[in-house]
Amino acid sequence: MAGDLERGRQKVDWARAHMPVLEGIRRRFETEHPFRGLTLSAVLHVEAKTAALALALQAGGADVRLAAGNPLSTDDDAVAALKEAGVDTRAEKGESISAFRDGIRAMLEADPDVIIDDGADLVALVHTGRKDRGKIRGSTEETTTGVTRLKALERSGGLLFPAIDVNDAEMKHLFDNRYGTGQSTLDGIFSATNLLVAGKVCVVAGYGWCGKGVASRLRGLGGEVVVTEVDPVRAIEARLDGFAVRSMLDAAPTADLIVTVTGNTHVVRAEHFRVLKDGCLLANSGHFDVEISRTDLDGMAVSHKTVRPNVEEYRFPDGRRTYLLAEGRLVNLAAGQGHPVEIMDLSFALQALSAEHLAQHGRTMAIRVHPVPPELDRRVAEAALAPLGVSLDTLTPAQVQYMAQWEGGS
Repeated sequence: MAGDLERGRQKVDWARAHMPVLEGIRRRFETEHPFRGLTLSAVLHVEAKTAALALALQAGGADVRLAAGNPLSTDDDAVAALKEAGVDTRAEKGESISAFRDGIRAMLEADPDVIIDDGADLVALVHTGRKDRGKIRGSTEETTTGVTRLKALERSGGLLFPAIDVNDAEMKHLFDNRYGTGQSTLDGIFSATNLLVAGKVCVVAGYGWCGKGVASRLRGLGGEVVVTEVDPVRAIEARLDGFAVRSMLDAAPTADLIVTVTGNTHVVRAEHFRVLKDGCLLANSGHFDVEISRTDLDGMAVSHKTVRPNVEEYRFPDGRRTYLLAEGRLVNLAAGQGHPVEIMDLSFALQALSAEHLAQHGRTMAIRVHPVPPELDRRVAEAALAPLGVSLDTLTPAQVQYMAQWEGGS
């Protein structure tokens, strides 16, 4: 479905007005043109905030190509605005899996100098079948799932170019994964269901940064939150943070809502569906739609129907029902609006600076997964202070001297 151009302009303008860090970078890019003559291919969730990033990169002289990171996360209005601005965009909300994959292939066919990825889908395509494609200086990665795939390539010795792990930068994982995923996941659940959290038993699978954000916000709205984990350290952390910690099999019979944020597969599966509480809502905020097993749901259910937009009812032989939200895809983007604008300002500022770093230094960087250079992380943090109304203390000369004696080992 074609998007509305005027609505798209309004959405992008709203995003840019609330992304002061990225806008500051865009203004510098307009002057310095760090990407002059380069092609940047990006596979991201295509919506207004992503459009702000694409336009900043374009201002830096890049030929920007953009494809969808998920078939359900595209905002067609933002696509219309991007196309008007001259950004080659291959994305449509609800597109077929074939069209989705064709869009990613088109990003590779553009012969990019730099890749910006979300889930390493484009990087995976390069490494699995198109290694002959040209001149890639490096890639940046936005997600935990994508970084996991990149590090697996690095361990196997198969990584073809340097990659920058944007996901684990301090200005990304501390805020994007916790505050962004925490708020936007609930936004998606509310939009899909219009139901209350207070008083419900809410099970959060995974207590990484994303799980911490989801769990804390569910508790803040009055939910009785249970965490499930496979890592003993994170399980203890969740318990000491005040959450009940159980196995999924123990939690499922009392769960009113289950949210998965693990990055793994079949986290909720047949054994859990057999004991699931009647009416339980199932939502996923992990990158891929594999955390809740639709194969098991389809095999066990005696009926399946859509009961409202982004809500599918599955009925089991004994009459119990469960409701799958957003087809098991990223509920915060498929049923909601994605992360808050101010959060993506920080994340996309890091993406823009990391892409610039690869454009300038990628050919001389070691072929491995690199952290975001600390000076870039700090630059984003410093630029974010004033819009947030934050001021810092400074060390006195005596304090600098005092700390120096310990750092020097004296």
